[in-house]
Amino acid sequence: MNKHSLPSLAGLGNQLALAAIVGMLSYAFVDQLYFGELPCPLCLMQRIGFVIIGFALVLNIRCGAHSSHYGWGIIGGLVGMTVSLRQVLLHILPGDKGFGATFLELHFYTWAFVGYLGLIAGLAILLMLPNREVRSRSLFANILVILFIVLVFANFASTLLECGIGPCADDPVKYEGWIWLRNRFGI
Repeated sequence: MNKHSLPSLAGLGNQLALAAIVGMLSYAFVDQLYFGELPCPLCLMQRIGFVIIGFALVLNIRCGAHSSHYGWGIIGGLVGMTVSLRQVLLHILPGDKGFGATFLELHFYTWAFVGYLGLIAGLAILLMLPNREVRSRSLFANILVILFIVLVFANFASTLLECGIGPCADDPVKYEGWIWLRNRFGI
């Protein structure tokens, strides 16, 4: 068997981490579009943290592992973890029902915090692995990269439609940017 037919442990780890991010961003996007749960500004900032980690992983998968890629991913994780922890602490008082829907009895921002912890730990472990050849052109890697890029652009467009070019509403209930476009251009 050719040693390049299977991804290295580091390559598989990068692909699985990117798959986790694609899954989290997809679920958040489905919750937004299907269930009508518009993300608050803190939720949007948490998505940015996942996007930064995702881009670091894409760079590893496409260009080869580099400590700076892992560094960017860890920084993105720390930023996102800080934002999600802030949101957890905003709703920690007894009797506070929290913001938005729950999944397995935890709010999405709590799951985001847990996800960031796992991703940061995973990135640190991947950074320590001796086999750093993670470049991959496999079908699975290509699909992951394409899905990630589509999700990034879809989230960007959705955020513009929700917030417009101004600040986002603290508790959004409608797509302000879309309303502005319709009124301005008669769409």
